[in-house]
Amino acid sequence: MPNSDLLPSLLFKINENQLALEAAIMELTLWVEARGSADVAGNVRGAMETIGRNEEFIKLTLAVLMAPE
Repeated sequence: MPNSDLLPSLLFKINENQLALEAAIMELTLWVEARGSADVAGNVRGAMETIGRNEEFIKLTLAVLMAPE
C-alpha cells in the first residue's frame, strides 16, 4: 500500500479522535457547570462551537478523499 493511500485512513482516525475528545470535554463542561462555574462552562462551549463549525467540512473532505476513484 503506497503511503498516499494511508492519508485518508489517518485523517479519518484523527477526526475520530477529535470527536471523542469533543464528547469528553462536553462531559467535563456539564460537570463544571453543575458545580456553579458558568463562566468556565461558557468559555468551553465557545471553543466547542469552533469544533462544531469545522466538523461538517472535515466530514465532507474525508468523504471525498475516501471515495473510490
